[in-house]
Amino acid sequence: MYHKFLLISFFFIPLFLADAGVCNEQTIVNDELFFREDWKEIPAQIPVTQEHVLNPDLIVTRHGPDGDSIKKSHHDNIENDPWYIWSGSCEKGRWAISLKKKDALVDLSQNGKIRWRVKQSGPHVVKIILELADGSWLAAEQGFGETPDWHIFDVDLKRLGWRQLNIQTIEAGERIKSPDLSRVRSIGWTDLRIGAGTPGCTRVDWIEVYGLSIP
Repeated sequence: MYHKFLLISFFFIPLFLADAGVCNEQTIVNDELFFREDWKEIPAQIPVTQEHVLNPDLIVTRHGPDGDSIKKSHHDNIENDPWYIWSGSCEKGRWAISLKKKDALVDLSQNGKIRWRVKQSGPHVVKIILELADGSWLAAEQGFGETPDWHIFDVDLKRLGWRQLNIQTIEAGERIKSPDLSRVRSIGWTDLRIGAGTPGCTRVDWIEVYGLSIP
């Protein structure tokens, strides 16, 4: 059964329904896959490290006051439980995680899209973050709130609003109108909140980024 999940702003005000075109369950077919990350099927661990990255072309980085508590999670006793990134263990501060290709930037300015499988609990709303080539960071204004189970969303980056992101404190700043996404170094996510265990957390199973690769 198809559920209409809400795309949620920084103030948790519903902005778009899932079938409004911002996110949906339709497969992206007309864009170049820049990278996909699924995470290695190895035992759960805090923190997630480079050892857990399945794609050999990618580098993972933890950010924020409690970034070192981000967990690569999995439960053998739960049927069909994926290997995923979990924020519930970040109970001492905000966090973020990002991935970048070792040898390329990506142009997300034209048809840039992200597809991912996520599951949120409580008030936690996962938002995409981007590092531009000049070292500045952006956080999407809209995000994905609580879902009853794992859910795949397609995200058209042109339809998102953006704010400055302090990557040290994981705090969103002023709104940036029409940022230049033609040279993006890193793609990641945060929910701008402190983890609260299973009742309040973000989970990301896998992520795909679509855009034009820039060697």
